[in-house]
Amino acid sequence: MYNYKLTIQYDGTDYNGWQSQPDGNTIQDKLINAIEKITQTKINLIGSGRTDAGVHALGQVANFKIEDQLDIFKFKHALNSLLESTIAVKKIEKVDENFHSRFDAKKRSYFYLISKNKNPFYFKYSYNYHSLNKVNVSQLNRISKAFLGEHDFTSFCKKKTETENKVCNIKDVRWRETKDFFIFKIEADRFLHGMVRTIVGTILQTAIKKLDVDFISEIIKLQNRDSSGESVSAKGLFLFKVKY
Repeated sequence: MYNYKLTIQYDGTDYNGWQSQPDGNTIQDKLINAIEKITQTKINLIGSGRTDAGVHALGQVANFKIEDQLDIFKFKHALNSLLESTIAVKKIEKVDENFHSRFDAKKRSYFYLISKNKNPFYFKYSYNYHSLNKVNVSQLNRISKAFLGEHDFTSFCKKKTETENKVCNIKDVRWRETKDFFIFKIEADRFLHGMVRTIVGTILQTAIKKLDVDFISEIIKLQNRDSSGESVSAKGLFLFKVKY
């Protein structure tokens, strides 16, 4: 049995997220259909994690097993030829048979783009936030440090989530500013459904209202989604990298 690891990029704008759904309009379903068409074999494609509807990826990882060895170069070309222009397989590798893209992942990182001004070329991939003139990067970074470490993130995930264990370990979190954007980057061992977008929204709320950093610590302790800020738009969020 051969095990193949895929690194995938996609524009999530018109999809219902990564996870397979009955209507089939997901990244996972599109990839499965294309792979099975080429190999003429039913496969189980395992993703490193879910991304929500409208969320993009620069480095999603998935793997599948198959009995026949593939010509990686030809297979990658054929796969990309079948996939929509909004999905691309960046890399294919033959890996150990025991490799599991989800369970073997050590860290995952996301970034979130907030555009400073309205721009038609940034519209699909960033959130044009109306109150950026009221915050600065130093302030945002000071607030964000409260998320570092291992915490129960019940307050920052969607209420109707299937995940019982809501403890995550945030390894790194930071903001930086460019000419056109405020960029938020976060790295953790795992993320919950809607977690990154709720964290971003809460940080912005805390900064604009000039609340004390302890406000974040208190929200974490409450373990109540109603205590945190409004989730920001999915279109500015990118799964950046999965580390093994």
